[in-house]
Amino acid sequence: MTARDKDAVRRRATRDSRSLSAPKGLRAGLLPRFSSRDRFGRFTEAVARGMGTPWFLFALSVFVAAWITWNVLAPERLRFDSLALGFTALTLILSLQASYAAPLILLAQNRQDDRDRVQIEQDRQRAERNLADTEYLAREVVSLRLAMKEVATKDFIRAELRALLDELDREPDDTTDSEHGEGTSR
Repeated sequence: MTARDKDAVRRRATRDSRSLSAPKGLRAGLLPRFSSRDRFGRFTEAVARGMGTPWFLFALSVFVAAWITWNVLAPERLRFDSLALGFTALTLILSLQASYAAPLILLAQNRQDDRDRVQIEQDRQRAERNLADTEYLAREVVSLRLAMKEVATKDFIRAELRALLDELDREPDDTTDSEHGEGTSR
């Protein structure tokens, strides 16, 4: 299949996905769809992480201070929120921000709980493997100790060598003379 044929197939598939003759799952929707729940989850975590920073609190404080300052000190015709009404627009904006922030933070916490649950399960499995390995090594050490009881130790060999040396020292001296060729036989 040539590059031109592949391009034609791709254009046809794109055109067909917008038509009503294609099944709904293959058509592009009007609203953007997240390709996975994970992408939306990462978005909520990023928003929650951003709202929990000192920079966000500082920026929000500067925004509110600028809003109030402008609507108190600016000329009457340039003000867009009234002090007499208790800064209604500012209250609505902050309420809207809070109404979106709370669910996003909860979604981020749920994702963190899921990650924690998986981590706890992995830790439990690792602990079970470590326990099994430790028990295996303990059994091996015991079997080595039992086997070592049957093996001659350094102290045992030393004691045997000393006993042999003592035995050789106690033998009569004539065996040593005969070994050197100084015997009396003629």
